[in-house]
Amino acid sequence: MHPVVEVHQLRKTYNDQVEAVKGIDFEVAAGEVFGLLGPNGAGKSTTVGMLTTTILPTAGTARVGGHDVGRDPLAARAVSSVVFQEPVVDGALSGRVNLALHGRLWGVPAERAAARIADLAARLGLDELLDRPVSTYSGGQRRRLEIARALVSEPAVLFLDEPTVGLDPRIRHELLDVVAGLRERSAMTIVITTHYLEEAQRLCDRVAILHAGRIVALDTPQALLAGLGAEILELRVDGPPQAALATLQTRGLAGDDAYALGATLTIPLHERTAAETLAVLTGAGLSAGGFATRSPSLDDVYLRLTGGPAGVAA
Repeated sequence: MHPVVEVHQLRKTYNDQVEAVKGIDFEVAAGEVFGLLGPNGAGKSTTVGMLTTTILPTAGTARVGGHDVGRDPLAARAVSSVVFQEPVVDGALSGRVNLALHGRLWGVPAERAAARIADLAARLGLDELLDRPVSTYSGGQRRRLEIARALVSEPAVLFLDEPTVGLDPRIRHELLDVVAGLRERSAMTIVITTHYLEEAQRLCDRVAILHAGRIVALDTPQALLAGLGAEILELRVDGPPQAALATLQTRGLAGDDAYALGATLTIPLHERTAAETLAVLTGAGLSAGGFATRSPSLDDVYLRLTGGPAGVAA
């Protein structure tokens, strides 16, 4: 089977100066949940804009459902739908009217649209809200309506651009349950952008980590985590952290996957023990102000690859 989304050397430059996306390549299989992970400014939303035909690529190619987004944007748009960061539903209208209007715009027959709206309302917890003005919805309720709106046309590919940004933790958790439920009930392909690493780890089959417009890693969350081993030592050092890191690397107790951030060293232990590592520090005349061991996370993968946290612009 051909990939549902195909991206080859895709680039976007603004005003001949700002290169937001710098020649990226990836493919998304049918039914896959694929994550574009990175901070604001990494190029995630620009990439989604090009794939949804709202931004014209500067160079490269992209195909959605077999349709070239540059040469045949209407066909690419017809097989996909998008939930943007900013709301697009009309607050003065009811949720039902918003969904029905979207169905009409996409050419969904009225009876089919009505049945689809009833099904989506039940699945997304909107039954009791549909006939209220959208202006009375909470942030989480409005986000669920945005997702329902995108699904009325039954797209083959759903793009979710930072779907939980600005929501409080409880509502974020509820919305993640909604997104997880979508992939359990259909073979829909989902492309999601986020800078919340736990979202990518929970939802995505594969993740592309973006940094300054480039893909710096692409694999399953499990494979990315496996590269760091089963346990990580995190410690604060008294003195220059880079010097302490260099000492550990020279002694063979820290590899290239160890990194320093501020006064904290993060050291994947692999086959070594925390006690061995701390003993070397002590023997070298260095002391740790505090330490702990834990399992690795996608935060560690991102920090190792980029030198900065995922929530901070590159």
